[in-house]
Amino acid sequence: MWPPDPDPDPDPDPQAESGSRAGAALPALRALLPPRAFLCSRKGRLLLAESGLSFITLICYVASSASAFFTAPLLEFLLALYFLFADAMQLKDKWQGLCWPMMDFLRCVTAALIYFAISITAVAKYSDGASKAAGVFGFFATIVFAIDFYLIFNDVAKFLKQGDSADETTARKAEEENSDSDSD
Repeated sequence: MWPPDPDPDPDPDPQAESGSRAGAALPALRALLPPRAFLCSRKGRLLLAESGLSFITLICYVASSASAFFTAPLLEFLLALYFLFADAMQLKDKWQGLCWPMMDFLRCVTAALIYFAISITAVAKYSDGASKAAGVFGFFATIVFAIDFYLIFNDVAKFLKQGDSADETTARKAEEENSDSDSD
């Protein structure tokens, strides 16, 4: 590598050298990557798709004449990466003061709306190929973000219904106890 060795080894053993470097670098890289189980989950795949589509859309906008729109995909790419690593590293358990489902829901809703608006503008107003490609990838990103916020909404609605049914059961028991004590 660089800088060159002053006295290079004339007959290096490539397997021993690459094996020791790869062995040392592999645990360090794995510590940065999310676990495979999370990446194979529904939420992990959605976050990977969101970040990948946001990055591709960002590159297309930077290369197009509609480069004024590159800020939205950049922010959505960074937010998708943040939520990917926050979910993968289980920051929800460590930072319980934040309302994670609401933050994720608002991120997905705003991303879907913004991507939809700038994609329509990029396809309709600009004529170069990169703008058209950015618009098409933006529409795909809109669909992925919409699926994500729909699934988040369903999960939150199920959670709230479970909480309501538990509250109703507790209230019924309290009413029954009150009616029993009144009849005595």
